[in-house]
Amino acid sequence: MRPRFPRCRPSSTRMLALLVLVLGFGIYCYYYASSPTSYSKAGNAIANEDGTGKGRAPYFRQKNHQLARVMPEQCPVIKENIVDIDTAVIYSAFEFQPSWLRSKEFWDKSFEDRYERLRNDSSRPRLKVIVVPHSHNDPGWLKTFEQYFEWKTKDIINNIVQKLHQYPNMTFIWTEISFLNAWWERSHPVKQKALKKLIKEGRLEITTGGWVMPDEACTHIYSLVDQFIEGHHWVKTNLGILPKTGWSIDTFGHGATVPYILDKSGLEGTVIQRIHYAWKQWLAQRQIEEFYWTPGWSAEKPNMIVHNQPFDIYSIKSTCGPHPSVCLSFDFRKIPGEYSEYTARHEDITDQNLHSKSKTLIEEYERIGSLTTHNIVLVPLGDDFRYEYGVEFDAQYINYMKMFNYINEHKEIFNADVSFGTTQDYFDMIKLRLKNIPTLKGDFFVYSDIFSEGKPAYWSGYYTTRPYMKLLARQCEHHLRTAEILFTLVFNYLKQSRSQHSVRLTASEKKLEKSYEQLINARRNLGLFQHHDAITGTSKVNVMNDYGTKLFTSLYHCLRLQEAALTAIMIPDPKLHSQSILQSEVEWETFGKPVRKLQISFVDKKKVVLFNPLAEERTDIITLMSNTTNVRIYDTRKKRYVQYQVTPNVDIRKDGKHVISDTNFDVMFIATLPPLTSATYNIEEHINKSNHCVVYCNNCEQLKSDKKKSNFITKKMMPGDIQLENSELKLLVNRNTGFLRQVHQKDMKRKHVVEVQMGAYQSAQRHSGAYLFMPDYDAPEKNVLHPYSTWDSMHDDNIIIISGPVSTEITTMYLPFLVHTVRIYNVDDPILSRAIYIENIVDFENPPKNRETELFMRIQTGIQNGDTPEYYTDQNGFQYQKRIKVDKVGIEANYYPITTMAWIQDDDTRLTLLTDHAQGSASFEPGRLEVMLDRRTLYDDFRGVGEGVVDNKLTTFQNWLLIESMDNPRKKRATSEQMYVKERHFSPDEKSTIYQLPSRAAETLSKMMNYPVNAFIIDTSEVGEVQVKSYQSFLQNFPPGIHMLTLRTITDDSLEQFPSAESYMVLHRPGYSCSVGDITDFKSSKFKSKTRFSGLHIRNLTSVSLTGLQTYKTLSGLEDIQLEPMELKTYKIRF
Repeated sequence: MRPRFPRCRPSSTRMLALLVLVLGFGIYCYYYASSPTSYSKAGNAIANEDGTGKGRAPYFRQKNHQLARVMPEQCPVIKENIVDIDTAVIYSAFEFQPSWLRSKEFWDKSFEDRYERLRNDSSRPRLKVIVVPHSHNDPGWLKTFEQYFEWKTKDIINNIVQKLHQYPNMTFIWTEISFLNAWWERSHPVKQKALKKLIKEGRLEITTGGWVMPDEACTHIYSLVDQFIEGHHWVKTNLGILPKTGWSIDTFGHGATVPYILDKSGLEGTVIQRIHYAWKQWLAQRQIEEFYWTPGWSAEKPNMIVHNQPFDIYSIKSTCGPHPSVCLSFDFRKIPGEYSEYTARHEDITDQNLHSKSKTLIEEYERIGSLTTHNIVLVPLGDDFRYEYGVEFDAQYINYMKMFNYINEHKEIFNADVSFGTTQDYFDMIKLRLKNIPTLKGDFFVYSDIFSEGKPAYWSGYYTTRPYMKLLARQCEHHLRTAEILFTLVFNYLKQSRSQHSVRLTASEKKLEKSYEQLINARRNLGLFQHHDAITGTSKVNVMNDYGTKLFTSLYHCLRLQEAALTAIMIPDPKLHSQSILQSEVEWETFGKPVRKLQISFVDKKKVVLFNPLAEERTDIITLMSNTTNVRIYDTRKKRYVQYQVTPNVDIRKDGKHVISDTNFDVMFIATLPPLTSATYNIEEHINKSNHCVVYCNNCEQLKSDKKKSNFITKKMMPGDIQLENSELKLLVNRNTGFLRQVHQKDMKRKHVVEVQMGAYQSAQRHSGAYLFMPDYDAPEKNVLHPYSTWDSMHDDNIIIISGPVSTEITTMYLPFLVHTVRIYNVDDPILSRAIYIENIVDFENPPKNRETELFMRIQTGIQNGDTPEYYTDQNGFQYQKRIKVDKVGIEANYYPITTMAWIQDDDTRLTLLTDHAQGSASFEPGRLEVMLDRRTLYDDFRGVGEGVVDNKLTTFQNWLLIESMDNPRKKRATSEQMYVKERHFSPDEKSTIYQLPSRAAETLSKMMNYPVNAFIIDTSEVGEVQVKSYQSFLQNFPPGIHMLTLRTITDDSLEQFPSAESYMVLHRPGYSCSVGDITDFKSSKFKSKTRFSGLHIRNLTSVSLTGLQTYKTLSGLEDIQLEPMELKTYKIRF
């Protein structure tokens, strides 16, 4: 029988159904074949780089970057602000060699013509002039803080109190609270009351209110905020007021972070001074001397108005008008025996010259007024350390009042109102007249003056000057922050425990209370160092040493406080709390010398307590020093042994031979620590040479004669370039230099040219100095390593490779100038395994060696960041700024400050360099990123300090290098993004781009480097075995992605040196790029009802201004806290 088949007519429904099935199956097969590999198929092996599948499997699978979906609330895409003035765009279009350069004055015929036209305009509002007497007091520069106070500052403040009482029409402003505090502590209560009366009358204004007038290029966000909190609280506690206006007239360029802080602290206006001469002209041409300085990202418009002083500097010579030769004759200071350019022109006001002098002065004021639309003029009257003599007060007041009275009484001639006043008076007046204030984003770096020599002088050297001090400040910041957090948590925990249970912990509580005064001193010493002639490295050598000694002392006290707090919480027996059982594993012995590490020992130092000072879980590498190799590490919290390795220390003999020490070793292990948690790790005796590193060295010896008993296997290096490899990366190192050449990302199957170079610019003699960077363009870049390349290159005498279970590294020595190390980690962590650690130990030796040398580390890549290179820098570790090379000017004008990181990128790749302190950086050629490491300039740069920079100290520079893939946002569908634009609505034709941010990995590594794990050794040498808690967590369910900037105890209102039960919690929600690196593990940054401090009851929680002086609203709990991306907020907690 013949089989039967279904018969279908072409148009039958059965045929249509069959066609639909076939078409659907075809579409499914096509989709499955073209789907991304992230939709994994069962049974797929992980292939090595050649595709054989036989390679060593990585510790974890790489998630596909391109199609990972992230909820907008977890990784919001932040847009750039749309503003009227974008400094990055405008700066590159400037004329940097204008015709007026030699005259040093931008005031030309066009300005004079406009002035003449406006003065004859009857519709223009009457000229109002506010003359503001001031005295700029540097808390250290040519003399130390104490020397300046005794020499001049105390007399200046005494004169303010006396003379303002004598002259009821005179006013004054004061800025440096550090000096005011020193005066207050020594002054009679009658003088204190007199000063407060002047403030109440509005004749003496406290401007800014910071502990110092901080630098804005080299300072880090923690230290900036902390010194403002310290100053503002001093002002509120002692004077009963809140600062309303800012005064920042001597910082060498201005950034966007300080205006943000001042605005969030409740200030209404601020004055800036030192910006590039081309900016001065540009703003003056457009009658823009006020603007709102907005953040770079889309955010609410600030309330604070920024005023730019239109001329060069804050001295009387440059403030009365555009012509310094005229203004010199209006400085009436005349001190017997004192001779200067203004004394040569001194002429008191008499009846004979009153009219002519008044006319000349008002014409200069009118010229300033013509640079604005509102015709209100702010005229500072002062200079550095002025008014230390009562006769100067008399002379300035009497002569100016004669002219003021004459001008005010003859309005038919002058049509002006002139008086003494304060910055608050000025901002109050302009608010009545000025309606349309433009918005600005960006910054005013690099600063350049022309008034000294009539040619551009770029102040980009101080970004790097004295790196040892910049690094010391960051280390002091870390230990102060840790001490603040531990003190607040432990002190309040002890108080609440005592009130609820017993009094057995009172001794520990008292010990902490006693140390609070040292905590205050540490805040103030760190705050003092944020001064614009301190952290910049631009003071005299003896003054820098004084700053360093203060930081060193405070660092010591912070460590002792940390030890006391952790002892109270980790050692249950209160009888042992008075003993020094828990000791920091690092010892800061001598200022200017490297840190010394304590050794662990099986005898009496076999327990280590680690404290994670971050409010987020971290996996980190801990390195301890040991006197034995027979160890292993036990995590008592997780109750398991951790991955570790024993690393040799190599000594160098006088004959150049490298000797592997048999008494000194590093134990490196992996620790995972929850947020704000202290955990105990046991050091156990254990023989297992599989955890000992292998040493590759052609010039090494082991001290042990019996090779079988050697602690480490040593091998000779094979010929050819050197490779370092872990599960994620393969590094190629140049064998001739020991520097990185290439990075291979295994998961992405990409090879990147990453060529590290060391070199130096040669200073132009008598030009580069502490402030200025002026390389000699006639001289080639200096091969600074050549004098130290004395090894046998055929035998690689200068290279050592050490490989172990935790890390693999290569160290190259150009002794004694440079020790360069590149390291990668073999850890099961998605961040550490992809990061490259670079360390440079630099020793300039004693002068005259390495004279006129400005040392840089350069990274040359294949990244196409533009024919006109663009790159990105952080600003104070808080926000980020795009930099565009300006071809019209040299390298010195294209160097920018970084405090935590910089990166270059193209459509496919981003390279980020992370640093642990402030440095200068540049991207002067395509694919290039460089940072300056150290500088030695024998000569002064004629900016006042009067000496070169030759006190270089041995300094260790630590960097992380990240290479990450870019997920091009143009490939994404618009519906997958949620943009943060608040309150401001723009027309459809206005374009906004994404605000460039670091990757999550970069931000995490930066915090880990700036706030490392604190390690403490339990010393039982005097007390025998002690019980130690396995761990103590202080925080539960804290949202990821929120950084606790500080948790700072507030000083008691009535007892000046004692702590209260209240504290400030300053929180920052850093922004992350949603298109760089691994974007698959973002979590919500919302606070929840389960968020709490362990063992602590919060009695009250209040939202306050950034420095805490203004109260906003009371919250019911931590779950009510809300932060927008990039936002910085403060909350007052009462425990």
